[in-house]
Amino acid sequence: MEESLRAHLRAVFGDRLQENVPLASYTSARIGGPADALLFVRSADELAQAAETLWGLDLPFVLLGGGSNVLVSDRGVRGVVVVNRARLIQFHTQAEPPTVTAESGVTLNDLAQRAARLGLSGLEWAATVPGTVGGAVYGNAGAFGGDMAGNLHSVELLLRGAGRQTWPVERMEYGYRVSRLKRERLPAVILKAHLTLQRGDPEAIRSQMAEFSARRRSTQPPGASMGSMFKNPPGDYAGRLIEAAGLKGQRVGNAEISPVHANFFVNHGQTRAADVKALIDLARQTVRQKFGVELELEIELLGEWDHEP
Repeated sequence: MEESLRAHLRAVFGDRLQENVPLASYTSARIGGPADALLFVRSADELAQAAETLWGLDLPFVLLGGGSNVLVSDRGVRGVVVVNRARLIQFHTQAEPPTVTAESGVTLNDLAQRAARLGLSGLEWAATVPGTVGGAVYGNAGAFGGDMAGNLHSVELLLRGAGRQTWPVERMEYGYRVSRLKRERLPAVILKAHLTLQRGDPEAIRSQMAEFSARRRSTQPPGASMGSMFKNPPGDYAGRLIEAAGLKGQRVGNAEISPVHANFFVNHGQTRAADVKALIDLARQTVRQKFGVELELEIELLGEWDHEP
């Protein structure tokens, strides 16, 4: 990035901007090279202002929430990485049905736990899912039979060149782990989500969440990991296919296909993104050769890579 542009960004964003920051600590896998610039936003309005400013400069940027569904290259990310800390939550308990408005940087677990304390049901599945509301809306995150498409009423977003808009859930055109925004790679930033809930018994809600959490702990690896790495192909499971291909426990460097769940890749410390990418390529190639199934990534690759995924 040119020094004149860096100076302009410093003048606009002040101490919210940091430079040449390693991204490993901002991802759940604890992997990733440096960003040219890292910008923190702490409200939906700050996020919208940052996006408008960067678009106006024609400067590429990446939006990072919980960092749970991305693999950042060892060479890092050119341009600006915007770290989303917009976390305002507003419950509307008098509405029928009750609803909640959550800014896109809210973590799913925090939202689910707060809803449970108010006796509001519908987000039990989300208590076990890492990441943020924005990422969940973008990728239609889900678990245990629930997903964002089943909760979302509408989404407030900023579309480049078209300003702030509110889209009803139907306009998101949700599919399995995909939305219109993701499918078409629209130049948009998710600001807030409006979700529909139901009334329930707080104890029963907490009990269901505890059951889901116990099931997840028993079937998924602890520590720094990435998963699900691949989408489940129609009528099958990516983890089953990788295990059947004999790849459980396979390692490249300090990256490993988890012996607990083959659709999770584990960082055993100081792992390079290139090693994880090598395991991704190995899993896809082996499953294709043995079963004729093309595994599709659920995570997104960010930054500079030698070749496209």
